[in-house]
Amino acid sequence: MIGVGKMGANMTERLLAGGHEVVAFDLRAEAVDAASSAGAEGASSIEDVVSRLDAPRVIWIMVPAGDPVDGTIGSLLPHLEPGDVLVDGGNSNYKDSMRRGAELADAGLGYVDAGTSGGVWGLAEGYSLMVGGSDESVGLLQPALETLAPAPDRGWGHVGPTGSGHYVKMIHNGIEYGMMQAFAEGFSILHHKEEFGLDLHQVAEIWRHGSVVRSWLLDLTARALAEDQSLDDIAPYVSDSGEGRWTVVEAIDQDVPAPVIALSLLARLRSRDEESYGDRLLAALRNQFGGHAIVRDDD
Repeated sequence: MIGVGKMGANMTERLLAGGHEVVAFDLRAEAVDAASSAGAEGASSIEDVVSRLDAPRVIWIMVPAGDPVDGTIGSLLPHLEPGDVLVDGGNSNYKDSMRRGAELADAGLGYVDAGTSGGVWGLAEGYSLMVGGSDESVGLLQPALETLAPAPDRGWGHVGPTGSGHYVKMIHNGIEYGMMQAFAEGFSILHHKEEFGLDLHQVAEIWRHGSVVRSWLLDLTARALAEDQSLDDIAPYVSDSGEGRWTVVEAIDQDVPAPVIALSLLARLRSRDEESYGDRLLAALRNQFGGHAIVRDDD
């Protein structure tokens, strides 16, 4: 395991609980110490990781998408041998995964792109794993996949060649954007119906059982509303990992209409506009053509 962040640490712990031997390395010494405390074998460098593993080696990379993945692979390459397999369990762009797979194949190395979902709950519930790569590489990795998944026979699958795992995960995240936005908008409407004095946590709990909208996202909505229905302490700023953007681009490339996913992405972008210049201009235009009153910042 290279890059033992929060998810990497949880995955390490789940692998250890399943009886697997794990060698862990991270640029942060405290992360390595934490993995060692959980039972992993801590390494002092990437070279040390490789030296502690028996061939054929399986090295799971959990670092941010983009240059960090390429940099990690570049650091590993001088120490690897033909037949070793690298696994990218992060949220890489599938086109990067296709490129990396081809480059590594030329060096006799396997490459698996494992789209990973489950977040901080994966340790207890298991991870959903969408896996791309050759049959040989995925076969070598299969015991670990069966341990990381909710069960050996569900929650994971070899979906296709290199790049397909991250492609499926990308679309998964795009769907997630739309589902989250629908819940956010629905509960916002409920929140604004003040005359009914609705208990939004109660509503979420009702919907969790028997309703057609029951889901894990609704379970998480109920948990959030149980803690604080006003949400006053949470800033209305929603980040995105990039996969929603990639999904929208892919929809355009494939000439597939995806208005819900596209609008859910735009809603996230809208949440970050502290200046709200566009809204200011809209108010000014309404005043210009219709004489509608303008609400001033200091009003």
